[in-house]
Amino acid sequence: MRIAIASGKGGAGKTTVATNLAVLSAEMHRTVYVDCDVEEPNGGLFLKPTGLQSWPVELLVPRVEREKCLRCGLCAQICQFGALISLRGLPFIHQRLCHGCGGCAQVCSAGAIREEPRPIGTVVEGRAGELLFLEGRLEVGEAWSPQVIRALKKRIPRQTTAFLDAPPGTSCPVVTTLSEVDFVLLVCEPTPFGLHDLDLILHTVRAMNVPCGAFINRWEKDEDSVERFCLREGVPLLATLPDDRRIAEACSRGELLVHSLPEFWPLFVDLFTRLLERTDR
Repeated sequence: MRIAIASGKGGAGKTTVATNLAVLSAEMHRTVYVDCDVEEPNGGLFLKPTGLQSWPVELLVPRVEREKCLRCGLCAQICQFGALISLRGLPFIHQRLCHGCGGCAQVCSAGAIREEPRPIGTVVEGRAGELLFLEGRLEVGEAWSPQVIRALKKRIPRQTTAFLDAPPGTSCPVVTTLSEVDFVLLVCEPTPFGLHDLDLILHTVRAMNVPCGAFINRWEKDEDSVERFCLREGVPLLATLPDDRRIAEACSRGELLVHSLPEFWPLFVDLFTRLLERTDR
């Protein structure tokens, strides 16, 4: 099964939940942790993987052989992103805007356009004990997070339980991460901002028709706004993690809660059991 851990904002606790669930699951199943926050991956700070290997992620971009160009301008006409323009019939390419669709090369009857790979990121693989670790890293200055995330997801082995640590927000990288998953666990904070962002990510998940449940981080007994929201929206509340200074200190040291604070082990066991029930596995 594939379970994504998502939130409408950064700092809500996605990585804390995802890494602890993955480590717990690895003791019972073949499990992989996938850090899809390719612009700022930090799951490795908690899991401390070893034996790292990496593979480049490349985007095919056009190169023009101008001596072959017929100056017909068709390549510029087909480009919908302004990456290729025609000046006096000669094509000029802005590679940073290119989406790598290959349309310009297809319409060039003279064969003046050929595609070449351009590195845009890296996929990293390692192990943290019994847990398989996967991480995507987007090159500085690049904008194509979805392409790196797709390459990352292709390396998830079959017949494994995968926990996908999604980027924050509701933009294209998040949609790419949440596609083809079995369940989405929405991590939020019991604050007005947290509730607003939970509403945003819930709309995204429902538009994608993916089942979901909620997890409240830094839960406080006297603040029930998120509980009331979940009840009103029909979102199952699967677990709460209390607002505890010891948790904050453990996370600041890069420690897993199930190891440094074993009293929270049953909480994550119960959460994992509920996720299994929700995905019918």
